[in-house]
Amino acid sequence: AAAAAGTAGSDNGGGKAEPRVEPKVKKRDPEPAAVAAGGKDEGKGEAEANPHKEILTGLEGAAFQSRLPFEKMTASEAVCFPEITKHGLVAQRVFLNVRNRILQMWIENPTLQLTVENALKNMEQPFDSDQNLVRKVHAFLERHGFINFGIFKRLKPLPTKKLAKVIVIGAGISGLSAAQQLQQFGFDVIVLEARDRVGGRIATFRKNAYTADLGAMVVTGIWGNPITILSKQTGMEMCPIKTACPLYGAGGKPVPKHKDDMVEREFNRLLEATSYLSHQLDFNYAGNHPVSLGQALEWIIKLQEKHVKEKQVQHLNNIIAWQRKLVDNQRAIKDTMDSIGVLRAKHQQLVDSKPPKPAEPDAAYIEHEFNIRSTAREEQLAWKEIERLRTSQQAIETKLRDLETEQISEVYLSSKDRQILDWHFANLEFANATPLANLSLKHWDQDDDFEFIGNHTTVKNGYSCVPIALTEGLDVRVNTAVKRIKYFPGGVEVTADLKSNSSTVHYKADLVLCTLTLGVLKLAVSDQSSTQQLNTVRFEPPLPEWKQAAIQRLGFGNLNKVVLCFDRIFWDPNTNLFGHVGSTTASRGELFLFWNISQSPVLLALVAGQSAAIMENVSDDVIVGRCIAVLKGIFGNSSVPQPKETVVTRWRADPWARGSYSFVSVGSSGSDYDLLAAPVTPRPERPPSSSSGGPGIGLNGTGGHTTNGSGSGNGCGGGGDDDDDSKADIPRLFFAGEHTIRNYPATVHGALLSGLREAGRIADYYLGFPNTYPDAPKEEPKK
Repeated sequence: AAAAAGTAGSDNGGGKAEPRVEPKVKKRDPEPAAVAAGGKDEGKGEAEANPHKEILTGLEGAAFQSRLPFEKMTASEAVCFPEITKHGLVAQRVFLNVRNRILQMWIENPTLQLTVENALKNMEQPFDSDQNLVRKVHAFLERHGFINFGIFKRLKPLPTKKLAKVIVIGAGISGLSAAQQLQQFGFDVIVLEARDRVGGRIATFRKNAYTADLGAMVVTGIWGNPITILSKQTGMEMCPIKTACPLYGAGGKPVPKHKDDMVEREFNRLLEATSYLSHQLDFNYAGNHPVSLGQALEWIIKLQEKHVKEKQVQHLNNIIAWQRKLVDNQRAIKDTMDSIGVLRAKHQQLVDSKPPKPAEPDAAYIEHEFNIRSTAREEQLAWKEIERLRTSQQAIETKLRDLETEQISEVYLSSKDRQILDWHFANLEFANATPLANLSLKHWDQDDDFEFIGNHTTVKNGYSCVPIALTEGLDVRVNTAVKRIKYFPGGVEVTADLKSNSSTVHYKADLVLCTLTLGVLKLAVSDQSSTQQLNTVRFEPPLPEWKQAAIQRLGFGNLNKVVLCFDRIFWDPNTNLFGHVGSTTASRGELFLFWNISQSPVLLALVAGQSAAIMENVSDDVIVGRCIAVLKGIFGNSSVPQPKETVVTRWRADPWARGSYSFVSVGSSGSDYDLLAAPVTPRPERPPSSSSGGPGIGLNGTGGHTTNGSGSGNGCGGGGDDDDDSKADIPRLFFAGEHTIRNYPATVHGALLSGLREAGRIADYYLGFPNTYPDAPKEEPKK
């Protein structure tokens, strides 16, 4: 048996945490995750006003919402339009105006195909004067998925002559979006899906009046997000998330707001410290082993504990020092009083022995008188010293009282503080779908700069409406589990099992687009792949070593949900979120966050971190019982009824997913996303070069590929040669999915963009740039 699973995204809520000077996952503003949740940023409870409104309108807004710079050509545009870059700034400004205006036309009405004729018709003067430029820019934007993507009314029929046959493995968002594009470009496309439904890790539970997303759930920012375009095309009902999230302690009592805020600030400071440790001090290895985020956090906590103890010792030493000063001062008073007594006795003795004053004072009389006066003077000075010492004693005693009454922390975190901090860590584990000990300290948040702004929203009518809509006009074969992908210079052959009649079928095509999840790919390249597991897929020949190594390095996490459907609402209907603080560090991810985002009485509980794996081996009854116990602890025994319907996800055990979504594991980096995205030719090759732009393999293996914001190359040109020899030299195996897009991993929009990227890449190989440039020399990707 084998697998044909799609990719969905990680938009489950949570929030991808930013290590910046604020954490990426802030408790109050749910953000990306992928398969089981929903929950980055603290809000005031309601959807916030848009602070970027001024840049979201007009041509600037069109570029911004298309993830392109407004006043600058991208690297891929410079490659594809060399004549523009050669003619200086004026030509570039004309190009940018044309490009941004075409983007604006599309964004204004994405339900209708934007033809080049309409683009020319609506292009303002003088920018409509160069019709050839308008046509080329339109073709470029269409090829690379900036316009005319998704589901829209076509004004032109699909090409009747099919260029080549493509097999798309997996009917998740990436596979479906790619299939739609490829079909639009004139390819013969068939989509193979192992499940009995489309959507992959987008899965919506629907029963009676109950609706709940079991996988991807949250649209993480609407500005610049291609899902916003799909929402206008497919009837998605987007609801902004109220980000207020009250916390309840392990015993069910509300966590005081001042305590909650204090620990949250410390959580943010800890993340800042890890970022400083990694990026400023370059502390990323310990004993030749890469450091994880979890290790760094715990080390910093221990250092803070040490610092607190040192401050406590310093405080006690300070008290001791002042006590010694007091003792020394009192000794000085005693010694001075003793000397006063001696002086007084001496003075009295001198007075008593004073001789009568002679008529003519002699030397003896004068000396005696001098001694009397000198002794009196010394006694007077001694009393002044006593006065000074007593004043000093009062000051010392005041200082001691202040020190002894000063509240000095004996610990960095109390047990309750640590529980609340662990809640934040659980939220971070939710956002990354893995325990913090698995995350790369240096690279775990490498995609932060590409997060979208605007409200985070849920889909009221269920996220599955999107993949269902994307099947329009496609040949999708469900219940078709791929077990072997054979690729060779002349094409590909895919072997699959049909669940309907337990038969095996062989599909032949020119190339394959593989959108199997990273979890399934890991199994495919592992030693276990020879075993006859339900979702084992085999590549023939085996994938290149560089591809296998990237698959093994990059992490694939787990995150689960518990859906509880009740007959009535017993929680605050005005909040979308409330948190449950676990009693131990080990159990911090167990049912740590509850979501109320359905119009019906439905709660979604999240299970993250270590708990996500542990609870996959626990029965539904036990898990649901634990949920009810937590809810009764918060709302009272009499307030919480038994649920009418329940669903417990187990994404790691799911044979077509094997987990939730990708993360940058210890020893991995963002470049592994680029390697996973790189196509494979049917012969040995060295790994593609990987930079911020992505794999250096594109048109005819020369220049990468333009990527609609994916960060995966810049290619343009090449291809389009009907010579069979040239076709034998092109890749036959392409890859898409949330695990292949460096800038937007672990999200639905990332999966979508990866599908658009690969459709454009495939078309570039077969067609060349729409306004053809000379073929570049064909060569294998180079390191």
